[in-house]
Amino acid sequence: MRDVLLIALFAFAGAAAAGLAGLVVLRSLRHRSVSAALAVVAAVAVTAMLAGTLSVAQAMFLSGHDLWVVTMVCAMAAVVSLATALLLGRWVIAGSTDLTRAARLVGDERFTVPDTPYTAELTALARQLAATDAKLAASRERERRLDASRRELAAWISHDLRTPLAGLRAMAEALEDGIARDPDRYHRQMRVEVERLASMVDDLFELSRIEADSLPLDLTRVSVYDLVADALAATEAFARAGGVRLVGDRVDSAPVDVDTGRMTRVIANLLANAIRHTPPDGTVAVAAHSGPDGNVVLSVTDECGGIDGDDLHRVFDAGWRGSDARTPPAGAGLGLAIVAGIVRAHAGTAAVRNVPGGCRFEISLPAAGG
Repeated sequence: MRDVLLIALFAFAGAAAAGLAGLVVLRSLRHRSVSAALAVVAAVAVTAMLAGTLSVAQAMFLSGHDLWVVTMVCAMAAVVSLATALLLGRWVIAGSTDLTRAARLVGDERFTVPDTPYTAELTALARQLAATDAKLAASRERERRLDASRRELAAWISHDLRTPLAGLRAMAEALEDGIARDPDRYHRQMRVEVERLASMVDDLFELSRIEADSLPLDLTRVSVYDLVADALAATEAFARAGGVRLVGDRVDSAPVDVDTGRMTRVIANLLANAIRHTPPDGTVAVAAHSGPDGNVVLSVTDECGGIDGDDLHRVFDAGWRGSDARTPPAGAGLGLAIVAGIVRAHAGTAAVRNVPGGCRFEISLPAAGG
């Protein structure tokens, strides 16, 4: 037992000396190629074995022949280990070089993930580069759509402001020149146009606060039934003028914590949008129920004939209006963008989908906490 412990002690001492020397070399080569580091690791392994063997041989007084045999075995092992380490290093370096080239093209249309077989770590890095490129592509597309939406919004706001302003100018000039046959009617019409402009400015201000995430909310616990009732009362006259029936007979009384004024505006905007695009004698239906995920889902279904599939993703974009809505009475195209922003501020979601004969807008709100 004593001889075994001595052999282990001498072997460990020799191997430890080789390992310490290897650490010093690795530290000096830490900024060099991984191939050099692998070669040092292989050399340390063989040198540690040889140093331990020599230490034991010196202590145990092995014969010269036996020592020469052991040394030759270690030398052959060193040659094979170094050759293997160098080949492995070249393979790793080749993969790393390919990924470096690919990384320079991340975000570029020319980016492709190299199909060279890699180690598990390099394969994970390649997947991450591909995921990053996909995120950048999605971000560029989102930015492109936002830019297009902003330009479209500016164009339509300019158009919608110019029309009432031109009318106001003409009526003011007619009143100044004394050629207005019915001044009272002109004054009434001017008031209507001013209120329309004020509403448009209010919408722009509200949208700016939504986009800046600075929309103040005064949360109150209220029944969805009461919210729908208030919105129906606010839009009833508009529906009657368009010959549209409002139906709200499937509305639960689930409680929600919302800013009642803003949420009533959300429902009223959805109803007004549905009424505007529903033909006379058509029906706009409102429903609300508790969803399977615990949220409260409120829907407004119209008979507009549906929305083109390519336009569905743009419905809640600021400034976007369908081709049949591009008239001044349709507003500045901000109503649905404001709907989505207010719902988002309440930690909810807004969506739209086509149904037979029309489309259905749905908003999902977190149910009131206990």
